[in-house]
Amino acid sequence: MKKINYKIVRNIVIGILTFGLPIALIIIFRNDIKNIEKIIPATGLTGPLLSILLMGILSATPIPTDPIVILNGAIFGPWIGILVSWMGNNLASVIEYYLGRGLGEVANFEKIKGKLPLGLGRFPANSVWFLLFGRFIPQFGGKIVSLTGGFYRVPIIRYLWTAFLSNLLGSILLAYGGYSLLHALIK
Repeated sequence: MKKINYKIVRNIVIGILTFGLPIALIIIFRNDIKNIEKIIPATGLTGPLLSILLMGILSATPIPTDPIVILNGAIFGPWIGILVSWMGNNLASVIEYYLGRGLGEVANFEKIKGKLPLGLGRFPANSVWFLLFGRFIPQFGGKIVSLTGGFYRVPIIRYLWTAFLSNLLGSILLAYGGYSLLHALIK
């Protein structure tokens, strides 16, 4: 019973931090947005590149990148925010795929997958539906799809086009949402 309560509390805290923290930051800094809008262009390519690299670094951790996508929309505007977020999520997807592939090799996954319980050895990880829509599970969907794709050795071309498409849709939703939230608060 305690383990279930811990998981529920953990998931609520992660959800609040994932979506609540960026929204709180947008609300806190809404009065200073004019200053931030002047500073960001002054950084040139450094700001977007740092965001992309940060998303790539976070791919190797359990920390979701959704808050960064929301902030990218608020900071860089809708179009640049979407582009930066899409590029960062694509970088993260490739890193996570190869992490999963490497872990699968270390664990000798090809030999043990037939012995997995509940038929998990026959899990359709290379299904286009799983690869596209699994990423829309909040917080960890992208990481699960990427690592699973690597473990099951999904063909790289199929993995990449599905990742790029679903990352684009997710970036549009979250980055434009961050931009819209910021401008709704400024009015």
